[in-house]
Amino acid sequence: MKRVSAAVVGLLFSANVFAVAQHYVRGDGGHVQHMKINEVGDEIHVEVDVDFEPVGSVDKGKRPCSHTIDGNADKVADNELVLKKQVESETRYCELKIHLKGDAAVIEQSKDCDYFLGTYCKFASEGKPLLLVK
Repeated sequence: MKRVSAAVVGLLFSANVFAVAQHYVRGDGGHVQHMKINEVGDEIHVEVDVDFEPVGSVDKGKRPCSHTIDGNADKVADNELVLKKQVESETRYCELKIHLKGDAAVIEQSKDCDYFLGTYCKFASEGKPLLLVK
């Protein structure tokens, strides 16, 4: 029994050693974006969330929103990931292209992400980088 317990603990420890998680954050006015990239072996799981709270006269009349998208991403280049998620009950897909550049990441979103997000929230970083949290 002790050997089995030791083997289970060893497997759990070894699996955690190979897991790499990176967090990126960006704040811009009323938008706050967070991205978590978790690599376990060959599998890459990405979670992107955005929160929007209207700030001042610039965002007058806009409503707050909060959305999250997550799933397994494909590595299409050394510094590029693609996360593709089907919009619930639709034939459309929200696709995020994530460009990694050192300690920063830039996110582009497909037009169909608008169906996922609604009006004011956006997963795209509009060319501005999310910075790696160290």
